[in-house]
Amino acid sequence: MRYNKLGRTGLFVSELCLGTMTFGGGDDMWGKIGQLGQDEADALVRVAIDGGINFIDTANVYSNGRSEEITGQAIRNLGLKREEIVVATKAFGEMGGGPNARGASRYHLIDACKASLKRLQLDHIDLYQIHGFDPATPIEETLRALDTLVQHGHVRYIGVSNWAAWQIVKALGESARLGLHRFASLQAYYTIASRDLEREIVPALLSEEVGLMVWSPLAGGFLSGKYDRADESKTDGRRATFDFPPIDKARGYAIIDVMRPIAEAHGVSVAQVALAWLLHQKAVSSVIVGAKRPDQLTDNLAATKVELSADDLAKLGETSALPAEYPGWMFERQGEYRRTLLEKMR
Repeated sequence: MRYNKLGRTGLFVSELCLGTMTFGGGDDMWGKIGQLGQDEADALVRVAIDGGINFIDTANVYSNGRSEEITGQAIRNLGLKREEIVVATKAFGEMGGGPNARGASRYHLIDACKASLKRLQLDHIDLYQIHGFDPATPIEETLRALDTLVQHGHVRYIGVSNWAAWQIVKALGESARLGLHRFASLQAYYTIASRDLEREIVPALLSEEVGLMVWSPLAGGFLSGKYDRADESKTDGRRATFDFPPIDKARGYAIIDVMRPIAEAHGVSVAQVALAWLLHQKAVSSVIVGAKRPDQLTDNLAATKVELSADDLAKLGETSALPAEYPGWMFERQGEYRRTLLEKMR
């Protein structure tokens, strides 16, 4: 297991992060993702820690707070040393019936953070993330609220999830202008079959030294190796009941066709190749892996040992490459000469 710096901070996190979306469940969407109770969650956390993971990610909205409760209790049940784990959670989603029981306002975030601390049974959150962009709240208000939480010791670092490149960069500019704590990371959807992030967001993250945490690295199970063109009517697996994130399946199957022989050549699973590809991407700080069973998590952990060759990466890159779009193709054309000069200096 390798440990990467999270953005511009001095915090090191494991290249794989344990996601707890499968903890808790219920009768709604979260139940379709997973319904693990305390004992099952404890077992998964144990496997993760034994495998070198020091990073755990949850959110207040997962199973309406139950995931945070189970995560916090697992830390206690297993006797984990607080100084050896990095705990991340998120706020933004609906946590009550009123109009202010959601969003990124000061009103909501201060209370949401305190509620998360209580559910997690912790005195501080290592990484507190805004789970989505709130068009109703000025970015400055959100940043000032988060800065207050950091100043009071409730939160160590702050981040966002599911924000656009312009929103992230605007927030970083506001933080610099106002002398507030800056976002350390973005949590976003990114897979070899869905590389949209590379158009605007990845260049922004690299430029501004913001870390990238990847959610749903197997595209909701699509890249697990269980699916191919013959399984369009498959009735088991998460995608059979919760077909998310959306994916261009025709394009995805073409990528899986290339992944299978690479996986066979390395003696690993297709899922491990999909995870290993992400771990080879420069912008990625940590890849969030969730599981319902210890054996699934163990398989994911093995991806850290997969070393894809230059030829493997070239084949995977070619088949999964995004189609050219403006202004990207213009940047490529106009910047070629200057890039060549820059490369000669290295």
